Order: sequence, then structure tokens, then C-alpha cells
Amino acid sequence: MRDTNAFDPQTLRLFDEVARSGSFTAAAELLGYTQSAVSRRIAALERAAGGPLFERLARGVRLTPAGTALHRHAVAVLDRLERAGEELAAIHGGHGGTLRAGAFATANVDLMPYTLKRFLTRHPGVELRMTEGLTARLMERLHAGALDVAVVSDYPAGLPAEGARLVPLREDRLFVALPAGHRLAAESDVDLRDLAGESWIEAAPRGQPTLLVAAAAAAGFTPRGGLRVAEWSGKFGFVAAGFGVTLVPELAARAVPPDLVLKPLRGATPVRTVYAALPEVPLPAALELVEMLGQWEVCTTDSPT
Repeated sequence: MRDTNAFDPQTLRLFDEVARSGSFTAAAELLGYTQSAVSRRIAALERAAGGPLFERLARGVRLTPAGTALHRHAVAVLDRLERAGEELAAIHGGHGGTLRAGAFATANVDLMPYTLKRFLTRHPGVELRMTEGLTARLMERLHAGALDVAVVSDYPAGLPAEGARLVPLREDRLFVALPAGHRLAAESDVDLRDLAGESWIEAAPRGQPTLLVAAAAAAGFTPRGGLRVAEWSGKFGFVAAGFGVTLVPELAARAVPPDLVLKPLRGATPVRTVYAALPEVPLPAALELVEMLGQWEVCTTDSPT
């Protein structure tokens, strides 16, 4: 069995330089070895290779057929190691490698696309992989090492106190989307109690905790169930057609079509906190993305009214 330890990168670099220069002496001078040290390293490499790699000539050396074959592989290995070093430097510098990000659905309306566009403009060498899911699932993937950063919220189940670094990004307020001809469409803001008799377009199955149920309970009423529609575009379509009204988190405000009226809610209503979750040892690219996520509100000039 060959002694593969002899094929270490330093020896392969020495072997490559001897092959290119045709001289033990020239390789020694270039790499800072003594001529005798080069001779010993090449002799050890030849023993590991099972035979001579160089013909010793009156002046210098030249590769044998076995040496030519090994040199081809050595060049490929050294090239891969060089590229690996460059890739690692890019990852540690935050401007290369792969960034695996996750977010809950509402954050993917505007927060994540806007921020990721800015990030990738600054770091075009980073490969992005995106995952969408509920907060609990995203946290599981983060803990398992399958995500480098996740945008999550503390509603409805809260967030674990251990196992991740949580960076608060913003509080996500609630708005209500009304049809254009609604009786409250001209108001500057709306008291949720004034909507107690409305039919509500919701996404979650009945019986599951929702922001609507919590907000209505705080306002002193139980919301009247209407249609169950999973997608935002579908919910807005049914509101526009007059089937009811729906709550909209501020993160999703930009998705509201212009034929609806979006109004802030007056009084005490539930507010969820949005966080960026990071592993205990985060990538530099993930840290920079989190910093940009925290700037989203500043960079967003349009606010729902």
C-alpha cells in the first residue's frame, strides 16, 4: 500500500517546481529549501510513488512517464487547493460562498426581497438559497445547521430562549384592508370594535390561534367567520369583491392592491416582534444581511395610510 502521507501539498508544490524548472537547485532557491532537502523530499516521494519520477541528467532533471502522470494530478490538486483557499477567504470575508436564508411568508412580501436585492448587489459572488416556512420549522432548520439565518416572529408560540442568537428587527403592526366603498374607508384610522359585525377573510383553519382572534378578543368581541383563503392575493380579491375585510400585517402592506383601502388600527392591538435568528457562530455574510434587514424601515419610503 502506498504511503499517501508523502503526497502532502508542500511536497506536491516542491515536485511541481522541480518539474517546471528542471532543476533541484532552482526549485530549492525559489522555495527556500537547501538542495539536499529537495533531494530527500523527492526521493521520499519516489518511494511512495513506487519508482523514479525524474531522470537525473548531467545538467538538471526531467520527468519520467510516471513523473509526467503524477505531475498532471499534482497540478490539478494544487489548483483545487488554491481555489478552495480563495473560496474560504470569500466565505470568511462575507463576499462569497452560499448563504442559506429562511423567512416566514409575510416577510417574503417585501422585507426579504428588498433586503436581499441590496445585499446581492453589494455581494454578487454570494450564492443565495431561500426557504419559506413557519417560524417553528425555520428554527428547527437553523438548529440543525440547515440555515445560516432566518427571519422569524414571536407569534403565536414565542421563540426559544436558547440555541440561537436572536436580533430584534422591528415590531409588526396590524392594519385592516377594506373595500374601496366601505363605510369606514374615509377614516384616518379604524377602531377594531367598529368592525365587530363584519365578515372576516382569514387564512388559518378555524380553531387555530391567529392575530385576528387575539386582536378581536382584546377589543371585546369574537370575529364573525367568513371565507378561508390561504393566499394573500386571494384574500385581497375577496375583500375587493365585498365578501368581508381582512387584517394585514405591516410587513405585507406593499402587497395590498390599489383598489383596496388600508387603514391603521386605533387603540391597543396585538403586535408581533420580528427577529433575525442566527446560529451561535454566524457567517459574516449572515451578519451583514441581518444588519441590512434592520435598515429596511429606513429604506422603505412608502408607508401604508
